[in-house]
Amino acid sequence: MRAGLPPQVREGHVLALSVAASIGGVGLVGVAYLLLGQPVEGMVADIGMQAQWMQTPWTPMPPAASGPAWAMAGGVVAFTAALLPFAWLRAQGVARRRGIERGLPFMLDMMTLCVEAGLGAHAALQAAAANGPPGPLRDALAGALAQVRAGVPRGAAIQAMADRCGSPLVHRWATALAHADALGISLGPLLRAQAAQCRSERHMRAERLAMQAPVKMLLPLIGCIFPCTFLVLAFPIAVQLSRGLG
Repeated sequence: MRAGLPPQVREGHVLALSVAASIGGVGLVGVAYLLLGQPVEGMVADIGMQAQWMQTPWTPMPPAASGPAWAMAGGVVAFTAALLPFAWLRAQGVARRRGIERGLPFMLDMMTLCVEAGLGAHAALQAAAANGPPGPLRDALAGALAQVRAGVPRGAAIQAMADRCGSPLVHRWATALAHADALGISLGPLLRAQAAQCRSERHMRAERLAMQAPVKMLLPLIGCIFPCTFLVLAFPIAVQLSRGLG
């Protein structure tokens, strides 16, 4: 629901896709075993026979020893493939929530202009849904207005939209809209304050991510760049030492 998928897609469909992906992963490992495992085992067996015929002390690994390794690989691939649909669904939900939070200040500004121009709350919502920038927030608002036209109360439809979005900013806006309708508060100053607060929280989140960037860069630096740098610096020294000792 929060990933923006059609209402026809249920949890059972995602679970079935996970099971199918797991079975497909096991099938791929089986095909890889048929194409690669058996020829390699035959080659190892031939080498072992030649080694025994030449009476060398080297003893090859028995062909059956590779069976558990392939079974373990199949289990790992099946487990990873089973998690892929859920990981994709979670990524879709996060991307949709970020898109909604990115478009919320503009929608609040548009509603503020409409309300201060003399339109009602419902007309302001319709104007935001009709003239807002394309995105998940506009689609969610259009769906909520369609529910209102079908007979659902506006407060319940907006609250259901906030639940589907999964964003605390949208929940805050839906709660403020419901309170304004119940108490008769003017929406203009309230929406303007919420738009400013959304932009402020977005800037604070961007600053927080910028402060986390140096920490996240430590792992690539330590794992990838520093070893290559040390290798480049140590190779000439090792060559000179080998020549001096030789």
